[in-house]
Amino acid sequence: MKRFVMICIACVVGTSAVVAIEDTPENRLIEANRYLKITSPEEMIADMTKHMSQSVPEAKQQEFVEVMTKHLDLESLSKTMLDAMVKHFTADELKALADFYGSTVGKSAMKKFGAYMGDVMPKLQEDVMKAFTQFMAAGNK
Repeated sequence: MKRFVMICIACVVGTSAVVAIEDTPENRLIEANRYLKITSPEEMIADMTKHMSQSVPEAKQQEFVEVMTKHLDLESLSKTMLDAMVKHFTADELKALADFYGSTVGKSAMKKFGAYMGDVMPKLQEDVMKAFTQFMAAGNK
């Protein structure tokens, strides 16, 4: 009897781990929207902007935040993100992303994402401009 119960438990646990979402455009859209509700682009951009402003002289920080907030089309950005997610990720991948970022650990990671991007973006922008300048200087005008 004990063995029978263990087999039943193993079957239930095993089958629940392999249930996949059918990879349809509709399911991708559902999961992408769920992900965007959990990882709000507005909150992500606000947090990132706040942290990026710290690399701007203190007297210009508030103006930087205001300009970034005023001139960033969040509706367009959200639509671009949604379209790209549906294009590149399967329904299962999107579900996994939403599940992770909806979890305690995922929420904790997202709270740190703005600080992370604030640290990375200035260097990324600098390096991209440097590479572009070198490309242009090599006669690729």
